[in-house]
Amino acid sequence: MRLPRPVLTATVIALATGSLLLTPQSATADRKPPVREGSGQENGQGSSAARNSASAALNALATPVTDLSGSTAGYPREQVLTPDPENPADKSIKLGLTPYHAIAPKLNALQELGNRVSVEVAGESAGGHRLYLVTVTAPESSRETRAQDRMRELIENAPQAAAKDPAVKKTYKTPVFFNNNIHGNEWEGTDAALGLIEQLATAKDTKTADLLAHSRLYFNITANPDGRIAGTRANANGFDLNRDFITASQPEARAMRQIGIDKQPAVMVDLHGYVNGTLIEPTTPPHGENYEYDLFLKNTYANALGMEAAVNGLGYTPAKDGVDPAQIPFRDQEEGWDDWPPIFTPQYAAFHGTVAAHTVEIPLQVNNAAYESLPVAELKRRSAINVDVAGAAMRATLNFAQEHRTSLIADQIEVFRRGVTGAAQVPVSAETVPGVPGIGPEDVYTTEFPRAYVIPAGATQRSATAAARLVDHLLANDVRVSRATGGFRLAGRSYPKGSYVVDLRQAKRGMANVMLADGTDISDKVSVMYDISGWSLGRLWGATVTPVRSGSLSAVPLRTVGAATDVGYVAPRGDLRLRLDDPQEIAALNSLLKQGVSVRQAADGSAIVPGSARAKAVVLAREYDVAFDATKVTGGTPLRLTRVAAAVTPGELFALREMNFDVVPVSTGILNAGFDWSGADVLFASSGLNHAGLNTATRAALGAFLGTHGLVGRGATGVALNAATGLLAVQPVAGDGDANGVVRVANSGALTTGAPDHSFVYAPLWFTDLGPGVRVEQSYATGNPLVSGHWRPLADGTAGPTAAAGQASVVSGPHAVLFGTEPLFRDHPKGEFPQVARALLALAH
Repeated sequence: MRLPRPVLTATVIALATGSLLLTPQSATADRKPPVREGSGQENGQGSSAARNSASAALNALATPVTDLSGSTAGYPREQVLTPDPENPADKSIKLGLTPYHAIAPKLNALQELGNRVSVEVAGESAGGHRLYLVTVTAPESSRETRAQDRMRELIENAPQAAAKDPAVKKTYKTPVFFNNNIHGNEWEGTDAALGLIEQLATAKDTKTADLLAHSRLYFNITANPDGRIAGTRANANGFDLNRDFITASQPEARAMRQIGIDKQPAVMVDLHGYVNGTLIEPTTPPHGENYEYDLFLKNTYANALGMEAAVNGLGYTPAKDGVDPAQIPFRDQEEGWDDWPPIFTPQYAAFHGTVAAHTVEIPLQVNNAAYESLPVAELKRRSAINVDVAGAAMRATLNFAQEHRTSLIADQIEVFRRGVTGAAQVPVSAETVPGVPGIGPEDVYTTEFPRAYVIPAGATQRSATAAARLVDHLLANDVRVSRATGGFRLAGRSYPKGSYVVDLRQAKRGMANVMLADGTDISDKVSVMYDISGWSLGRLWGATVTPVRSGSLSAVPLRTVGAATDVGYVAPRGDLRLRLDDPQEIAALNSLLKQGVSVRQAADGSAIVPGSARAKAVVLAREYDVAFDATKVTGGTPLRLTRVAAAVTPGELFALREMNFDVVPVSTGILNAGFDWSGADVLFASSGLNHAGLNTATRAALGAFLGTHGLVGRGATGVALNAATGLLAVQPVAGDGDANGVVRVANSGALTTGAPDHSFVYAPLWFTDLGPGVRVEQSYATGNPLVSGHWRPLADGTAGPTAAAGQASVVSGPHAVLFGTEPLFRDHPKGEFPQVARALLALAH
């Protein structure tokens, strides 16, 4: 599970009166805020030298490497990697590719070829495998490296000065990033990268020397070693890492995030498979509205043409090799391969200043059914071609970066300049992006950036814990955040001291806005989307966030922060009350229950902790940044640690364990094999459990369990199981199966008390014809509930958002709670998690 908010030193002060106070210091749910190589860090009220990171390996990327004299180290930065044990079960072996255990020895050998190759460990995967970042560049003295660091800082933080600095134009090395194998069973990018590194390390020609003198080339050798070894798309936690960037729940995504921040690539390529012919972005509409898309499209399309020529120039043909000509979605397709959400590697990279970013899908399938069914010789033939294609795309990208070095850096500077100065976006057109054919109105997506966002302190903030988590997440994504040192007024509203302000006049305004804004309803723009279409941390992460459309911040007393200020607190005497409105509060509750503390649940849903457990509460207040207030409430329902039998998605399983529930995964197969229900308290079903597939004895055992315990069901699987077992008399109605996004909701029940008034849906459901005893816990808002995303009615006019308006989205009864929303989707909508937690607690007790 993801590490909770790290425990920091808090001082328990015994006053003369005998009372206890906590003196909090800062903590972060992610890693400490980014510190670039060779630079200092601004520290504000929330910073602390004692701050721990969720991953020490990630910090290494952000910390200047020093030599024995204490100076910043230059390049190369060599190290001898300890080999991994040989694993004959590594799935890449069958394809004739490099198994994971052979990578460390290969990197050791590459470092010995000369003085151009450096290797760093960028982190560890969910399964505990090292993530290798290789840098290839001409040797640098420590002084030269410090100069590069200063120029990189200047480009982001003072772009107007950088644009005029002759040293930047003459000596700054263009950062180019190749990300490989993010989907574990799309292997060949790794092997192409290793081959290219060897060529660059040993080449004697002047063109290579010039390239390395004016570039730093970064290679994430395998972004997903867990999947590479196991032959799976996902990592060891079951996550598709190419959907995790906006959430960064997984260590691999956090490592890639930090590479993007620290290295600030101007060009990047993400190697995937398999689409025949080779698919080379840029994409079809819709295009992300927060990008500087004119600069992005100009460079991405130009590099795509070079990659296309290189791939086609290899000479493979459909007749001879089964390889079709390369394709560019922007030019060759209408829709269906978009760059709308910031969850994909190239699209996320754009918000860190990358102005040419691509997914490249190599052509010949060797995974899934092909891996199992094709002869080994055919698999190896295909993989060899795929390595060749990936290498051609990489080499073409290096040619592009070398030929356009000056304009690429100038365009990156311009991205940051527009953010810092608040300049308007430039809509794409034939005039603004010459050389790109076919630009039309369907390609124009821009937004109106607010002047700022305020994350208020005090009574108007629904959750101080959620606010701190959100601030730390913004900082981890290199968004600049300030904190008010006094009360202030902005755009006609008053805000208290301690409120956070995100000024959109900053280099990475696109990153800030893509996370905090409501987003846009694009249902009428295209008929189909590739993946999610709506998200909003401002609406879904549990904190109150207020956009400020206009006004000046000059009179606001602000101080830049390096981390959110701790809000953890324990009352000095009496029994304690813990709200259960945030997943970190749920995690603290379950930790107390695991330790055997006698906790009661009050009528308002909060947890009552005896004063005798104050010492344990002190630890948890620090660990999870939650508040234990004083209370005089008596009575309540005794709680015990809830053991959840869970037939759920990997994201839901991860979220449940994040909240410290005792979870045992189940499925149709596991239940049919014989499952001991006596150790379970409640069943959560959303995926992988088919009642019709259960044998007679298993159905009987499940029915007996549900009759005395309960079911939390989500989506089609949950409602089908409810219908089969007759627990709750409702009629489920399915919306469009591809619909997804942020919706407005109205909370009306005990399970949704304190929940945000927005939720997330994917393949939404609602409930009608409610029988006796069925309670409506939440409903879709009236009118059109969709705030952002893509949700169209079907051809007959049904299943659209207006059909769902006013209908029940969450219902409950004595033995079941059904969700038509997606409150745990990919571990993302943090503010929605407690709805599921409360449902589990209610049915378990």
